[in-house]
Amino acid sequence: MARKLRFFKDQMAKAGFLPSPRSSVGINTNLDDLEVKLGEYESEMLEMNSNSEKLQGSYNELLEYKLVLQKASQIFHSAERGAAAQRREVEQQIHDRSIDSPLLVEQEMSTDPSKQIKLGFVSGLVPREKSLAFERILFRTTRGNVYQKQLVVEEPVIDPVSGDKVEKNVFVVFYSGERAKNKILKICDAFGANRYPFTDDIGKQYEIITEVSGKLSELKTTIDIGQLQRVNLLRSIGHEFEQWNFMVKKEKSIYHTLNMLSLDVTKKCLVGEGWCPVFARNQIQNVLNRATVDSNSPVGAIFHVLETKDQPPTYFCTNKFTSAFQEIVDAYGVANYREANPGVYTIVTFPFLFAVMFGDWGHGICLFLATLYFILWEKKLSRQKLGDIMEMAFGGRYVIMLMAVFSIYTGLIYNEFFSVPFELFGRSAYDCRDPSCSDAYTVGLTKARDTYPFGVDPKWRGTRSELPFLNSLKMKMSILLGVAQMNLGIILSYFNAKFFHNDLDIWHQFVPQMIFLNSLFGYLSLLIIIKWCTGSQADLYHVMIYMFLSPTEDLGDNQLFPGQKFLQILLLLMALVAVPWMLLPKPLLLKKQHEQRHRGQSYALLTSTDYDTSELEVSKGSHGHEDFEFSEVLVHQLIHTIEFVLGAVSNTASYLRLWALSLAHSELSTVFYEKVLLLAWGFNNLAILIVGIIVFICATVGVLLVMETLSAFLHALRLHWVEFQGKFYVGEGYKFCPFSFTSIGDDDE
Repeated sequence: MARKLRFFKDQMAKAGFLPSPRSSVGINTNLDDLEVKLGEYESEMLEMNSNSEKLQGSYNELLEYKLVLQKASQIFHSAERGAAAQRREVEQQIHDRSIDSPLLVEQEMSTDPSKQIKLGFVSGLVPREKSLAFERILFRTTRGNVYQKQLVVEEPVIDPVSGDKVEKNVFVVFYSGERAKNKILKICDAFGANRYPFTDDIGKQYEIITEVSGKLSELKTTIDIGQLQRVNLLRSIGHEFEQWNFMVKKEKSIYHTLNMLSLDVTKKCLVGEGWCPVFARNQIQNVLNRATVDSNSPVGAIFHVLETKDQPPTYFCTNKFTSAFQEIVDAYGVANYREANPGVYTIVTFPFLFAVMFGDWGHGICLFLATLYFILWEKKLSRQKLGDIMEMAFGGRYVIMLMAVFSIYTGLIYNEFFSVPFELFGRSAYDCRDPSCSDAYTVGLTKARDTYPFGVDPKWRGTRSELPFLNSLKMKMSILLGVAQMNLGIILSYFNAKFFHNDLDIWHQFVPQMIFLNSLFGYLSLLIIIKWCTGSQADLYHVMIYMFLSPTEDLGDNQLFPGQKFLQILLLLMALVAVPWMLLPKPLLLKKQHEQRHRGQSYALLTSTDYDTSELEVSKGSHGHEDFEFSEVLVHQLIHTIEFVLGAVSNTASYLRLWALSLAHSELSTVFYEKVLLLAWGFNNLAILIVGIIVFICATVGVLLVMETLSAFLHALRLHWVEFQGKFYVGEGYKFCPFSFTSIGDDDE
């Protein structure tokens, strides 16, 4: 039945229409009646297809025959006109010579017509791509004793054999003798040239053309009627196709599930093992009881919880808002059972990190409005096929919505609206120093009022101080965000270890990792905050470099607080101690635990003198030593230590992509605004202004709202997968996929 339905679907696709959507009202047809109905429809459809193919083949043959008659007659008419002209010329020459030599003329005129050679000919159509090779082979095999003429058919014709549209030429080959004819026929068969009979009698030619045209008209009418009946049959099938298809798939899925069950020892009942959420136990029991009552079964279904050491599947209850964020995490790897789920934090951190790179509240509003369309019409759009790219955008509509909202927030902080600053939260804190100064965006600004209450002061845009200021702000903000997110990852690794009762990982992984990371980059974050709060001019590059090269050297002007030198030495020593702490204790403690666990287990307890040797062997086998190689454990731990130490540096540097992409987005937006829109405005010409506005809109949408969105999305994805999840997330579990009729997709077979 599924095969027949696939056959109907292919036929509908060839006819150019789709099945009607599945109705919410169920059908009353049972499976046996449906099987009979599908069989009848299939027989009828196969008969229609067979008749249609035969009629179409005959129609194509007659169409080719008509083309041969028309083109070949042109060849013969042209030859006859040429022969008549040549005959007149010869007669004129004979007349001119009759005066000088009448005996020779009389001899030429008395030639017997029966002794003249009559040539045979073969006509048909040959594919145009093979016409040159066809002509060459004919010449070689007959040693040039044929004459061939070809005419091009302007429109492609449908080949009666293959059914494909092919460009062809009409050919006529003249020959002499049966041997040449046999060779020509074999060559025609080899090249797929279709041969058709032709007569050189002009009267019969017109009769045949008239007869062929009449047959073509009749066949065309018959084919159209057959196609109309076929389309009507397919439409009647298409109205109920989706319901039939769902019914068949539903039945197949039931049998597929039953095949996974097994018979018990008595072979009187089926036993199935599976997973279910703990909260659904009572619901499952109630459903089984209701099924027993509905089916009038004398024996009820038994639901029993089994104890197993197999790793359970992972199940996170999501909705249409959180499912896209969970998919972002699952694309990296499905969480192990009861492992900390990064998806909870990704709901906030992912759109925020995107917005740090994309910050512009004008672009954010455009992105929000585009997403709002998907959200307001989601019920209608969810039932349509949108294509691959639009389907992905629609599936992540709530992710994009949060990305847009956070972009509006960071854009307000950066004070950028399509790269233009606005005084939204009050006047700027700066004024021109000299009253005669007309340009406020030059050097010479003085602070005239309180600090701008929210975000970057609008006067900073366009000044010489803008680039260093935004560079410093965004670079240091990137480091703070990166260190905070990496600390969150290490804290989540603590909860993973705590839940799985892995004290070794708590004391010899979590603690030294926190010490190492925060002794260096946590301290750097502290210096950044202190410098912002105090307004100090200390060089943080110098402080961090000489913290390693010369920790005892006096800090001088780079000192931010009392006791900084002593704190730096202490933090440096703690970072140095944390490295061997991560490397050595865990392998040594694992070795000690292994020795204690298996000490004395090679001995068996004898309760009687008459013991069974096999039991002793089983006892020895069951308590045998597990494989433990100290060198392998040490090398494994060494790799993890090196990876974390180097990763702490490289991952912190990786977060600087937040700063780089944010500056790139801002500069691109400025270029489009100043070099396109303002430049067009300066010409004072309406046509140039309209062109400039169109170019500005296209550049903004194509580059900033599409390409830059995709770029920032991918970079935010990388920061979550590598820098954040790499600190704690294993992701080697598998999804909980319960059986459900609603999950049967279009392509599930």
